[in-house]
Amino acid sequence: QVQLVESGGGLVQPGGSLKLSCAASGTISSVSHMGWYRQVPGKERELVARISLTGRTNYADPVKGRFTIWRDNPPNMVYLQMRNLRAEDTAVYYCNFRRALSDDGYWGQGTQVTVSS
Repeated sequence: QVQLVESGGGLVQPGGSLKLSCAASGTISSVSHMGWYRQVPGKERELVARISLTGRTNYADPVKGRFTIWRDNPPNMVYLQMRNLRAEDTAVYYCNFRRALSDDGYWGQGTQVTVSS
């Protein structure tokens, strides 16, 4: 049984920082991509940042230069350092492990990030 558990979300003021962590348990065969996605009410879930098994990263334009994704080796942990947070970053953030970009993979339960004064 595979389980992803996120932690690190919470309430932060604009300009502040948070670090999200995702821990995977169970056996996940041939993981090739790990990433963070976010979703706000009324909108589709969107990519925040993604990292491949080779270390290649991909960031959504709104977070480039502010967020950093990294993983451990073996890839049972993935992290997202969020800096200079904005109100627009408020969302539920989800961790995802997948075997390929075409694979929906495994998802965590989500962690709420709220950026507000």
